[in-house]
Amino acid sequence: MQERPDPQTLLATGRQVIQREAEALGLLEGSIGSEFVRAVELILEARGRVIVSGMGKSGHIARKIAATFASTGTPAYFVHPAEASHGDLGMMAAGDVALLVSKSGETPELADMIAYTRRFGIPLIGVAERAGSNLLSRADIALLLPEAPEACGNGIVPTTSTTMTLALGDALAVALMEHRRFTPQMFRDFHPGGSLGARLSRVEDLMHSGADLPLVARDAPMQEALLEMTRKGFGVVGVTEADGSLAGIVTDGDLRRHMVGLLDCRAEAVMTPHPRTILPDSLAEEALALMNARKITCLFVVPAPRPGGTPSGAVGILHIHDCLRAGIV
Repeated sequence: MQERPDPQTLLATGRQVIQREAEALGLLEGSIGSEFVRAVELILEARGRVIVSGMGKSGHIARKIAATFASTGTPAYFVHPAEASHGDLGMMAAGDVALLVSKSGETPELADMIAYTRRFGIPLIGVAERAGSNLLSRADIALLLPEAPEACGNGIVPTTSTTMTLALGDALAVALMEHRRFTPQMFRDFHPGGSLGARLSRVEDLMHSGADLPLVARDAPMQEALLEMTRKGFGVVGVTEADGSLAGIVTDGDLRRHMVGLLDCRAEAVMTPHPRTILPDSLAEEALALMNARKITCLFVVPAPRPGGTPSGAVGILHIHDCLRAGIV
């Protein structure tokens, strides 16, 4: 039976790994300079895509770098170096930039990709730890990683080196993103799924509109307003002016406050005027926060006033359940 590990020893090992990798990131921060700037400028000038590649653990990091580039406005994809040697070199073309990753800079599987970029004039950015390596000596731009011991006890398992490479890739991606003025909405366009996509959803993506809108005129009898509330199922009805703008809202609370003689009233006598609304291009999580703060379940969606200050009519309604169904919490 295997001996039970000592918890304190495990904690000490984990903390030591994190400390060593943090120290390596400090070295990386101090090492980037003009070559980093040149790499960013080269990618910005590219008419095509960034082809990222690496083998083994470096390959996994390269995949992540390519994915981060692609999701932040820099077209990129990963090419496996072994597959490149069997036909996928054709995925590289004039106008592209190659970003090759290798700890030693001598990874044999990258040789064909390096040779292809030299033969067809495809700019090459190399990332490695050895300045005189095949990759860095033949690259147009050499991003030299600082020498730092791997975080494992025997110093051979890729840990510190992969962390530095990943951080360098993130640094390139963010520098490119900020120069392109990449907005949250652009990120949403590239990343509509998952919790990040949900957080970046716009009100107009989730709202109900058209025939689903519960609306009555100011002078509508309350019987008509009640029927509209029941048909549309939101528990509220909007009250409109003659020009279609939103004058007020009738909620369940308004009904309770006017129980006596309710059916003898017009909608304008029961409504709450100047209701809280939200713009169509607002973030859905902003709408959810507003509903939670105001302890309400619905928001009418109204565009910004037209030129001249003319109020706009409601174009949609958002229920708190729409946000929750979309994964916004």
